[in-house]
Amino acid sequence: MNFKTLSLMCMLSTALLAVSCGEQKQATDDFQYSDERFADLQMLRYRVEGFENLSLRQKTLIYYLSEAALTGRDILWDQNGRYNLRIRALLEAVYTDYKGDRESEDFKNFTVYLKRVWFSNGIHHHYGCDKFQPAFSEDFLRAAIQDVEPGKLTFDVEELFPVIFDPTVLPKRTNQADGEDLILTSAANYYGPGVTQQEAEDFYLRMKEADPDPAHPIMYGMNSRLVKENGQLQEKVWRSGGLYGQAIDRIILWLEKAKTVAENDKQAAVLDRLIEYYRTGDLHTFDTYTIQWVEETEGDVDFTNGFTESYGDPLGMKASWEGIANFKDLAATERTKKLSANAQWFEDNSPVDKRFKKAECKGISAKVIVAAMLGGDLYPSTAIGINLPNSNWVRAEHGSKSVTIGNLTDAYNKAARGNGFQEEFVIDQATRDLINEYGDVCDDLHTDLHECLGHGSGKLLPGIDADSLKAYGSAIEEARADLFGLYYIAAPKLVELGLTPNAEAYKSQYYTYLMNGLMTQLVRIEPGASIEEAHMRNRALVANWVLAHAAVTVPEGSPEGSTPAVSLIQRDGKTYVQINDYPALRALFGQLLAEVQRVKSEGDFEGARHLIETYGVKVNPKLHAEVLARYKALDLAPYKGFINPEYIITEDKDGNITDVQIRYGEAYDHQMLRYSQQYSTLPLVNE
Repeated sequence: MNFKTLSLMCMLSTALLAVSCGEQKQATDDFQYSDERFADLQMLRYRVEGFENLSLRQKTLIYYLSEAALTGRDILWDQNGRYNLRIRALLEAVYTDYKGDRESEDFKNFTVYLKRVWFSNGIHHHYGCDKFQPAFSEDFLRAAIQDVEPGKLTFDVEELFPVIFDPTVLPKRTNQADGEDLILTSAANYYGPGVTQQEAEDFYLRMKEADPDPAHPIMYGMNSRLVKENGQLQEKVWRSGGLYGQAIDRIILWLEKAKTVAENDKQAAVLDRLIEYYRTGDLHTFDTYTIQWVEETEGDVDFTNGFTESYGDPLGMKASWEGIANFKDLAATERTKKLSANAQWFEDNSPVDKRFKKAECKGISAKVIVAAMLGGDLYPSTAIGINLPNSNWVRAEHGSKSVTIGNLTDAYNKAARGNGFQEEFVIDQATRDLINEYGDVCDDLHTDLHECLGHGSGKLLPGIDADSLKAYGSAIEEARADLFGLYYIAAPKLVELGLTPNAEAYKSQYYTYLMNGLMTQLVRIEPGASIEEAHMRNRALVANWVLAHAAVTVPEGSPEGSTPAVSLIQRDGKTYVQINDYPALRALFGQLLAEVQRVKSEGDFEGARHLIETYGVKVNPKLHAEVLARYKALDLAPYKGFINPEYIITEDKDGNITDVQIRYGEAYDHQMLRYSQQYSTLPLVNE
């Protein structure tokens, strides 16, 4: 059966369509990057530039891959918390069926809560991981449930009330606090009730020690939930016929269709291997799939689909489900080709110890892509760059694929222009001019360096477990890639390659990076909280380490009291970043890169712990309060995410696709309700 977006929309209930979903704009001429705001979030749209120039076969392939990218939605919701699917069903039923005053404060607050839950794929903040506290009352929700159509809610609603309203119940999705049991204190559904951190670490350590091929280890635990049954630990594997099997079977259906219109035989073989992995759950097959995926570089259309990133697991092992369908931006890819072609030069000239450098950089491919559809852990909040695979030995022996998602960065940039942020936080007009002239170019280039070369650089020493840094591994890895980009964006080599316009451009990236790491990213943290998210810890580590060491690295022979390379200064009662010596700052980035690479290569857990806990976690409360007040006055949303386009297919009488068109303009709530109708693939309880 061929599923069409238009026919599926007609399947939505009358009650669903009656809610305030907004007019559905039919013409692409109505496209707007910026759309809706609520709480601390702003929804954006991204234009799929160049889709109209693709062949019908490529458009059809993107359509099938887009369906596969959306079909795993329920998996992520359940991974983020065992109650999320039931809570979503409850909230959506109230939203569509409520017969009371929809202009009341309680209902307005309820709507904001639901939109936040949609955005985060669960009841915890997508970035900060803290549980949302409803601004509506329990009494309101109990009364509203009486309006829900009988038979819609087939589960114990009462069980959900403490999960929603009690701040002490499952308060954090992914806890990273040092000294606590990270599994028992995390609401993420990667481990069953009663499994402790020590038990999980010992369980996987025994598996690794018994590996018959330690030079080529599989990614233990990546695609399973670890549970206790009859007092014994065992894995419930996410595969066809196993946990999440209903959703995975639907994903397989769309991948099978995609295989029929693959651009080449290698691409078809990649899809075939992914299907095999989904059917078996075998992680050796997964490694084979990733190798084939890395080596397929001929096609213009590409994708990721599966259990990929480990940020949601407090131990950094188990992977959340995500999907993206994309195609190559041929013009923009020319800059990433220059980076990948010179990968060995960057490796050889890195400031890290030669023991940690790769003798040969293999198979590094890089490109700029146009996102065509976002799904799972890439929707609505998404990355702007991706570097895969995650397996260290696969990367070392077969290479990696790195992408910068050009149309998403373009949407972010357009949404940020003229919002007053620079005028409030950048120290002077000369620095603002520098950022306005070179900021977009250098932002993209830093992302390219981070993804294309940073993650692919360096190596582990023989015998070092890739998971030896445990909960600190993700933040250290992100710091390593960021530092690689920061160090090299100032290299004369980039001017020589034509990637930066001149030797001054890099300064825009240095300023905005330090301003973010030291100050402006703090708008994403509640007063009194510490930094827990891996990317934020990374940026804080880099910025605070540099600030601390700048004061003690004034060049020898300088006059007493010489100004450090970077400092925080007060001007008119406000704090600003001031960079006094850009070359000295680059040297500091190089020193920290060398240390972070050492920690990674040697598997130095205590070294990672020292760096993160000393520089990446603590927040200066006075500075934090100041930044929050200044940011609040700008009335900006600190987080942004995307509404997907729709793909409309036309078929002939035999069911063959004859055209694929894009439609923009679907309202945020309409899209979320439609997805819950169209892509509800799992039972509400997944044990």
